[in-house]
Amino acid sequence: MTSSLEAQGLAVRAASRQLAQASNERRIAVLERVADTLKNREEELLAINAVEVDAYRESGAGRDRLTLTSQRIAGMADALRDIAAAGDPLFESVDASVRPNGLRVERLRVPLGVIGVVYENRPNVTSDVAGLCVRSGNVAFLRGSASALHSNVAVVAALQAGFVAAGLPREAAALVDDVSHEAAVEFMQLTDVLDVLIPRGGPSLIASMREHATVPIILDGDGNCHVYVDKDADLAMATAIIVNAKTQRPGVCNAMESLVLHEAVASDVLAALDDAMPQVRLLGDARAQALDARIEPASDDDFSKEFLDLVATVAIVDDVDQAIDHIARHGSGHSEAIVTNNAATADRFLARVDAAAVLANTSTRFVDGFELGLGAEVGISTQKLHARGPMGLDALMGIKWVIRGEGQVRR
Repeated sequence: MTSSLEAQGLAVRAASRQLAQASNERRIAVLERVADTLKNREEELLAINAVEVDAYRESGAGRDRLTLTSQRIAGMADALRDIAAAGDPLFESVDASVRPNGLRVERLRVPLGVIGVVYENRPNVTSDVAGLCVRSGNVAFLRGSASALHSNVAVVAALQAGFVAAGLPREAAALVDDVSHEAAVEFMQLTDVLDVLIPRGGPSLIASMREHATVPIILDGDGNCHVYVDKDADLAMATAIIVNAKTQRPGVCNAMESLVLHEAVASDVLAALDDAMPQVRLLGDARAQALDARIEPASDDDFSKEFLDLVATVAIVDDVDQAIDHIARHGSGHSEAIVTNNAATADRFLARVDAAAVLANTSTRFVDGFELGLGAEVGISTQKLHARGPMGLDALMGIKWVIRGEGQVRR
C-alpha cells in the first residue's frame, strides 16, 4: 500500500520530468514571479513567522535561524533574482572532443532530478533551495522542522503560485507537512523518488541520516572554523577579522569557533579582544590561560566543538605548522583562515590545510553562496565527492555523455 508521503513523492517525481525540459525563459519567469510574491506577502509571512518564533522555547542560534525579518525576506527575493540572472546551466557543454575514429564526444550538464532536503528552522532555505532547483531543472522536495512548519508552508505556497502561473506543475517544489520522526525516516528512504538527499542541521540530524538514509547523501556538515593569527599579521586587521568571524552572526556554520594564535602575537591579540569582544566566552589551553585571566580551561572535545554561540576556543602555537596540525586534528573540514602579511606563510597554509574553503586575510563569514557569487546555496558540503564547499547551481547538476557518429562500429 502506498503511503501518503510516497504518493506525494511520486507526484514530485513526475514533475521533475517536466522541469528538466522547461525552457530557460520559463524557469527565469518563475523565479522572478516568486521573488515579487515574497515581497508582496511580506506582512503575511512576518505575522505567521512571529507566532512560531514566540512559541520557540530555545534561544541562540535556533531562534535566530527561525526568525524572518523584512531584511531577510528582501534577501530571499534578491537571491531568487540573482539565481534567475545566472547563466542557464541546463544542457551546458562542459567539454567536447573528436576521437581519432571521427566520433564527436561531448559532456553536458543535466539535472540530478529530485533533490530532497531535510533542514531545521531556516525558512529562507525553503526559497533558496527551491530557486536553485528550478533554475537547474530539478525539483525540490523539502522536509523542514516542526518549529518552522507554518513559515515554510507560506513560502512554498508563494513558490507554487509562481509555478502554476508559468504553466509548470505546482509539485516542482513540495513540502512534507508530517514533521514526525517516523515521516523523517520514511523520507530518507524514498529510493524511488529522491535522487540525492541533503541534510542541513546539527549533529543529531547528520547521525540520523547516516543511520537511516538509503539514498545518496551530500553532507552539509558542522562548521568548526578556525582563524590562525600568524606572527607576521597586522594585528588591527586580525582583530577586526576575528570579531567579524565570531560575532557578526555566531549561530551559522561559517562563524569562527576556534582561534589559533602564534605565541609571538598571542598576548597582544588577546588584550585587543578583551576590549573588542568582551561578550564572547573564551576557553583555552594552558598557554592561553596564562596570558589572559578571563580564559577558562578547554577540554580536548571543546577544541572540536561547533558552539553556534558566543563561545570560542583559543590555542597557542609555536609556528604555522603547529597551527596546521591543530586544525587537522580538530577541524571539521569547513572553512579555515589565516591572517598574515607573509605571502609564503599564507601560501603554505592555503596549500596544506584540508578544508572545503581556505582563506587568507579575510573572515570565514564569506564562505557563503551569495557572497561567492553563486546567488544562493543549497548547503555547504564538507565531503569530497561530487560537491565540496558552497553548493550552487553546478553542484545540482550531473553529467550526460553525448556521442555522435556517422556509422562507426567498434572492431
